[in-house]
Amino acid sequence: MTASPTAKTVITTDGAPAPAHTFSQGVAKGGLLQISGQGPMDPATNEYIAAGDVKAQTARTLANVKAILEAGGSSVEDVLMFRVYLTKREDFAAMNEAYGEFVEANVPSGALPSRTTVFVDLPHEVMLVEIDALAVTG
Repeated sequence: MTASPTAKTVITTDGAPAPAHTFSQGVAKGGLLQISGQGPMDPATNEYIAAGDVKAQTARTLANVKAILEAGGSSVEDVLMFRVYLTKREDFAAMNEAYGEFVEANVPSGALPSRTTVFVDLPHEVMLVEIDALAVTG
């Protein structure tokens, strides 16, 4: 779905978990697409996966982000910025490895998106990582 430059368009897909609270999976407006923070939840089962394994959680989280990007008429290639939220500093290397594999596989131009990584508490104890994204559309 390509968003109108003036209208705000809510993006939804069954390829990522449905929001559990009062927010959209993604919102597009004016050629931009903002993806809400995604976690390591399997959209088919609505269960968090890979307790204690940040690399597997990062891969699942990025797959959820990608599904919403595609539902919004965008792609990983179109991402300007990823924001990564980790619960533990010692998980950075494993997250970065999964992130690097994902970006290498999904950004054929080699023009890497910007990224910020911060360390925080997350809403569910099993979550080791949450990721959001800002992309262009069209």
